[in-house]
Amino acid sequence: MKIVVLVKQVPDTYSERKLSDADHTLDRESSDAVIDEINERAVEAALNLKESNGDASVVTVVSMGPERATDALRKALAMGADDAVHLSDEALHGSCAVQTARTLAKVLGTIDGVDLVVTGNESSDGGTSAVPPMLAELLGLPALTHAREIAVEGTTITVRRETDEGVTSLRAELPAVISVGEKINEPRYPSFKGIMQAKKKPITTLTLADAGVDAGEVGLANALSQVTSAAPKPPKGGGQKVTDGGDGGSQIAEYLVAQKLI
Repeated sequence: MKIVVLVKQVPDTYSERKLSDADHTLDRESSDAVIDEINERAVEAALNLKESNGDASVVTVVSMGPERATDALRKALAMGADDAVHLSDEALHGSCAVQTARTLAKVLGTIDGVDLVVTGNESSDGGTSAVPPMLAELLGLPALTHAREIAVEGTTITVRRETDEGVTSLRAELPAVISVGEKINEPRYPSFKGIMQAKKKPITTLTLADAGVDAGEVGLANALSQVTSAAPKPPKGGGQKVTDGGDGGSQIAEYLVAQKLI
């Protein structure tokens, strides 16, 4: 079975994240860059499937991003993935979710025999949750989202999804696209041996032309959604103190009305 995992390098959530003053896109140079945590869980899910298949499967990790995104790919390779594909092109800067899904669909078209695409539900820097289902639509494949458990038997994949409304079982025939939630597993730590082996594992680097993508279809200038303005979050105020002289309840109610909370 050929499993492809989509991974993304994002600003570390423990560091300050901000938008660029020039074009209001994410300022990726202002903070440390790491593989998105949800993508680590997606890689772990793929590796678990490989191990349950007697190591007969191949796990390929794919990333779309700047040159330093290779660090995220190396982390996934150190965890146990077999090889990687990196789409890197300056023209991608500022691409929206729709452009991202279309471009990734083209990249996946360069990989032979894909049986399963595994992604995270959403990235920590975008949070749209839109790319996995859009990607499935573009590829003409079933989408099984928000997976808590995954099982493959023959050519059938079954996913257990847990939401506030209850538990749902989803089933489809491969090939398929699935997205995983944060409760699916705890990703493994790369071993020293894995880190050393990752340095020798192949990473195929593609440009937009290599993937068959027109540069005029991606990038901020052609994005379907853009941030037009941004401002820093205002500092916390000192609050308003209410002294109860018998009308404390009324004062609180008037304050809540003024804040449009009631």
